[in-house]
Amino acid sequence: MDNPVLTLRPESPADYRAVEALTREAFWNHHVPGCDEHYLAHTLRQHEAFVPELCFVAEEAGTLVGSVMYAKAHIALDAGGRMPVLTFGPLSVLPARQRQGIGKRLVQHTRTLAAAMGYAAILIYGDPAIYRRMGFVPAERYGIATADNLYHDALQAFALQAGALDGAAGRFVEGDAYAVDAEAAAAFDSQFPIREKREGLPSQLRFLETLRMHRPR
Repeated sequence: MDNPVLTLRPESPADYRAVEALTREAFWNHHVPGCDEHYLAHTLRQHEAFVPELCFVAEEAGTLVGSVMYAKAHIALDAGGRMPVLTFGPLSVLPARQRQGIGKRLVQHTRTLAAAMGYAAILIYGDPAIYRRMGFVPAERYGIATADNLYHDALQAFALQAGALDGAAGRFVEGDAYAVDAEAAAAFDSQFPIREKREGLPSQLRFLETLRMHRPR
């Protein structure tokens, strides 16, 4: 039997719960025991920084297998003022379909749309081993640090317009769009089937390793 065709399309309100369930599956026990990324997907849609035009899902034979969500952020420039940029996450792919290029296709597709919409750049926090294969480079290359003024390997950048990040040295400010209330997240998770929380997994150890990849600016 032929493999089903993968379709990328904008998320619709009818997809919301399925995307949250997909996100839970994608991140459960991945970074920490359990996860709260599905709660983040739920709350991000109501935040003023959310960019719905760039919220896309990947679908195969009527089943959602991937999703990406975007929000507005900015760089607090050393020279003064701020530069608007984008950030994304959660980027979710069903575990059975990971490492097959679905996440990369979602990122590439939405990057093209974001560039056409006039956005200057995307900055993200993520595993460098994954995102550098998608064309991201260390934000440090442009003199961009974290909000607390550290150079961090996990902070990566992609210029959507030629030269957009030249002279953009400063601090990346994600804002509160990605802030998560732990108690609210736990209450939200209780709406889903109970799953075992595990610790000490290789992906969790890699996450801890990535968190340590920083140094003073």
